[in-house]
Amino acid sequence: MQWQPSATLPQLRQRALVLSQIRDFFRDRNLLEVDTPVMSHCGVSDPHIDSIPVAFTPDGAPSSQTMWLMSSPEYAMKRLLAAGSGSIFQIAKAFRNGEAGRRHNPEFTLLEWYRVGFELEPLMAEVAELVDRVLEPQLGQLQWHYWSYRTAFEQILKLDPHTSTDAEIRACALSYIDIQMHESTPRDTWLDLLMSHCIEPALPQACFIYDYPASQAALARLGVDAQGTTVARRFEVYINSVELANGYHELTDANEQRQRFTADNQARCDLGKPEMVADQRLIEALQSGLPDCSGVALGIERLLMLALGETDIAQVTAFNHRRA
Repeated sequence: MQWQPSATLPQLRQRALVLSQIRDFFRDRNLLEVDTPVMSHCGVSDPHIDSIPVAFTPDGAPSSQTMWLMSSPEYAMKRLLAAGSGSIFQIAKAFRNGEAGRRHNPEFTLLEWYRVGFELEPLMAEVAELVDRVLEPQLGQLQWHYWSYRTAFEQILKLDPHTSTDAEIRACALSYIDIQMHESTPRDTWLDLLMSHCIEPALPQACFIYDYPASQAALARLGVDAQGTTVARRFEVYINSVELANGYHELTDANEQRQRFTADNQARCDLGKPEMVADQRLIEALQSGLPDCSGVALGIERLLMLALGETDIAQVTAFNHRRA
């Protein structure tokens, strides 16, 4: 009976309760709730994310124009920050092509928020406080761990991901993972494989991983760690080895942002993917002056899966992809 919801009514009531808790959490902190478009003239350039195209035809137009369902409200929210919004949050629908499975749905819900004047450390503390509030009934009081990317690799694999050679990283991956890969496979691909196959399953129950390799900066700014290594000032949150959230000390340099869009498109070409037009509105917003801020995106469905003890995203959304 495909007309029926994929989640039960008690689960949907719990979903509504969690969304209410989240809104109360941010209203208590005086963050402005915002609502940005889910359809944009520019898709995301990240080579690991594929945006979903839509054809928009204005009345009377002889042809349609391609627009994109947003994989995150990040670009639009940064434009609001540049316009002087102050700290903001949003519970937004997001879309990613090709992502369907027990932990993925092509349409999902993101909680995204930005804190003006925050660096990573106070933002991580706020993330932990929100997650504790939602998950305590199911998981009890979480004991949080804060590991650098380097610490995670050294503790679990006895490997320094910043100073080891490409050959050493490849050899380490092949010693744990039975996979056929070309010798020219990029260093970050091997590191990602080690992260997903070896690091994530061995993490403590509640863990922040921060200070990623500079090559994995995405939209985070760069910094220097205690060992003098240039790193990406970003973090990821894992609960029970499930990636829950991704945070950045946000890049504010428009020229650097333009260069990263170019690098992303080169990486997309190398992967056989189409180039994406750089979002000039975001670049103009950065040129006008994005305030110093940190932001984080958290998957609502994954949070609900943890809160309800579910293992399939279909159980925490009214109609999953197969029933949409």
